[in-house]
This record gives sequence, structure tokens and C-alpha cells, in this order.
Amino acid sequence: MTETKQLTITTETGRIDKALTQLLPDYSRSQIQQWLKKDLVQVNDQPCKSNRKVVTGDVVTVNIPDPVTLDLTPEDIPLDIVYEDDQVLVVNKPQGMVVHPSAGHPNGTLVNALLAHTPLSEINGVFRPGIVHRIDKDTSGLLMVAKTNEAHESLSAQLKAKENLREYIALVHGNIEEDEGTIDAPIGRSKVDRMKQAIVEDGRPAVTHFTVMERFEDFTLIKCRLETGRTHQIRVHLAYINRPVAGDPVYGPRKTLAGHGQFLHAAVLGFKHPTTGEMMRFEAPLPAIFEKTLTELRENH
Repeated sequence: MTETKQLTITTETGRIDKALTQLLPDYSRSQIQQWLKKDLVQVNDQPCKSNRKVVTGDVVTVNIPDPVTLDLTPEDIPLDIVYEDDQVLVVNKPQGMVVHPSAGHPNGTLVNALLAHTPLSEINGVFRPGIVHRIDKDTSGLLMVAKTNEAHESLSAQLKAKENLREYIALVHGNIEEDEGTIDAPIGRSKVDRMKQAIVEDGRPAVTHFTVMERFEDFTLIKCRLETGRTHQIRVHLAYINRPVAGDPVYGPRKTLAGHGQFLHAAVLGFKHPTTGEMMRFEAPLPAIFEKTLTELRENH
């Protein structure tokens, strides 16, 4: 059944979509904007658009639609499996693939592909089986996947204890003069745009170590080692020091290098095997578009 909420504007003034984001913190601004497009929101019994201004005393009626039901189905999608045994699997995720289903991406995800290949741990619930950690849709590279609950618990504990090795290669705007450095700045949801992460005082601790690999005229190739694993951590940290990842559609400049999203690749992954305790290390080569771009930058340098 559709849920109807009636809210009276008391202190929130300004655009209706922004006001509702504050008043209904369980819903994202993009969800609220979809409701506005579908005429599910009224102000003082009148339909309104997302740029409608509200003032103190306005009565807002919101008809919240039923959540979309997702069916998690195995899909025969090719996988680049780097390693596999009866406990764990390491996969090289291509750029453009979402890790697990959500309302915006109900299928075609890495999880859909994995389910067609092998049983997965059940610890993360229905829509994230086997997923111990994630990388963004437009970031390529290595992910560890748990096939059993025991393996999942072990790999998660290693992540929490910062015992894993996770190294990324990033191509960033501008010239980083230092040969190496550390960015230590807390990350949380942006107070300005709820769809973004940002450096915020009350955010969760986040630490990224970087080393310069190669310098070009207007770009720098770096290796980043994650000490923590916050959402969009590398992208937010590099934008914070004014060296955003090239091609980043969210945190980078509009004028950037052509590609299929950010030039960010999870190149190295290391962890202790859940049952043998052996330290395992894997590497994945850069995607073709990344290599091609570097070749062009070298030729123009």
C-alpha cells in the first residue's frame, strides 16, 4: 500500500525537494525528485515541481510509493576470475559494472554474474551475497568474494583490522610535486548534496597513502594504498587536495579526459586465506582505455 505522509513546514524554507530531504532523512533527494516528477507531492493540496519554494506553515502531502521489489537472478555474464577455490574468489571487475543490485540497477551486476557461477556466503543478506567490499561502478579492478560464511567473517575481520592490501592506480588532474604523501581527512555524506560524499568534521576516519608513479604535463599517475575503506574514499580525498581523478563525473571537473568514467583501477589485492592463513597477493593489469590514455599522454609529454 502507498504510504501517505502529511508534513507541516516549520523551519525549512526554500526548494521543496531540499526541504523534504531534510524532513524525510530515510529517502534520498533523487527519490524525492522522482516523486515530484510523478505528482506524488502536493503543497497546500496543489501539485508542485521540485523547484517550488516552501515557507513556514505550508502543508506538504507526500504519497510514498511502495518500494520496488528486486528479483536476484543468476545471469550468464562473463567473469574475469583471477583466483578461485572452495572458500574465496578474486574477480577483476570491468569498468561500468555495478557490484550488487539496487533499485537503479536491478540486474546485470557482478552479483548476478557470480550467482550463475558459484554459491556465495549469505552474511550480507539477499542482495549482497559474498560481497565483502565494493568498488564503484566506473572503477575497474580486483574484488575479493566470499563463497562461505566462514570465509566472509574472516575477510571482513581482516578489513576491519586493516590487514588487507588494497592498492589502486589513479590518473589525476594537475601535478603532484611531492613524491609521496598521506591524506588523512574524515569522510561522510555531504551536507550540501546527499548523493555525494565529502570531507566533514563529524565524518568517519579516512586515510589514503599515495606515491607518484609518473608525471605528465597536466596530469599525474599515482599509486594509492587504502588504510580505510570509506565510500568514494580515493575520489573524495584527491578532489580535496585539488587533484581530482581524471574522468570522475561526480568529483572532477567537466573538462577532463575522455573515457568510460574515472581513471581509477584496483590493481593490487592482498589478504590472508581464511582457512590456510597464507598471505595471498593478486594483481590486475590496467584496462585498455587506461593504457591507451597513458600512451597518448607520454607521446604528448
